[in-house]
Amino acid sequence: MTDLRIRAATTADLDAVLAFWKTAAEGTSISDDRDGVERLVARDPEALILADLDGELVGTVIAGFDGWRCHLYRLAVHPERRRRGIGAALLAAAEERFVGLGGRRGDAMVLQRNENAHHAWRAAGYTPEEQWRRWVKRLTD
Repeated sequence: MTDLRIRAATTADLDAVLAFWKTAAEGTSISDDRDGVERLVARDPEALILADLDGELVGTVIAGFDGWRCHLYRLAVHPERRRRGIGAALLAAAEERFVGLGGRRGDAMVLQRNENAHHAWRAAGYTPEEQWRRWVKRLTD
């Protein structure tokens, strides 16, 4: 896959990213709108990583670092392009970013019901930590 290009998203990519997630991502988030993704890119221009193949968006990952922890979100590969190393390339770029920022451990948000994702994350060397539970509270309506 020599034509695969891994790069940071720009504001020009955001509409395409949002449309892509409707096809390729599992589940939805309160932040899946133009304003939310625009804030992400404005605050941390390197956090939203894209994979392009022959000019087509084929994958995404958000690699957020808050100075303490390395968080991975929205690892998504186009359904027709899966199992070709795109997800692995995105994770390698995210992990390289984290190491460069001083991060020591990555954690990923993975839906309980998404068995395909469980296999992909395990293949990449990640393991679930069953002793932890995510607690959330909406801050806006």
